[in-house]
Amino acid sequence: MILKGDEDLRVIKTIEAIKKSFDELICEMEYEKITVKELCDRARINKKTFYHYYPTLDDLLCELQYEISSAYIDKIKDFKLPDEIKKVNRAFFEFSCAQGLVFEKITCSTGSYGYIRQQMINRVTAETWGKSASFRKLDGFLQGVILEHVNFINVNIYRHWCADGKRTPVEKLIELSNTLTCDGLHGVMK
Repeated sequence: MILKGDEDLRVIKTIEAIKKSFDELICEMEYEKITVKELCDRARINKKTFYHYYPTLDDLLCELQYEISSAYIDKIKDFKLPDEIKKVNRAFFEFSCAQGLVFEKITCSTGSYGYIRQQMINRVTAETWGKSASFRKLDGFLQGVILEHVNFINVNIYRHWCADGKRTPVEKLIELSNTLTCDGLHGVMK
């Protein structure tokens, strides 16, 4: 349940407890191992309360995906693609660095969170690249290759950065992303 701000304080606290507990469980285990019972125990609510707000755990996950992807889309919605790809790449890394461990787990995991990550990428793509007139003129194969290339570069740079303990300055990540995206391997090897 996405809070609008006019809910009763008890509802707000319950939803916040559910989301906080869900975030903690995501950071600790793969999605398919999370149970409603465990989430409810951690949130200190009963299952009936959970099901009052979310018909399934998948609905809670969909809400999380929606919130994360909406926040990112909001950051890049005014950029013109592909012309402003460097601004989009910058926004991706600045956004990603500002997120918490849940985002990191979803983005870096090779397990069940890969599907979740892909759903968020698909939504962002539809709301951004999908609205680019010049991009839509390209044939479907070329569109797919371009999207796979850009997404692969950014997600994998972020993954490597996290695995390396986030030691490299973010500006270097942005520079590397922009060089690889716009100039390819020859640009990096100069």
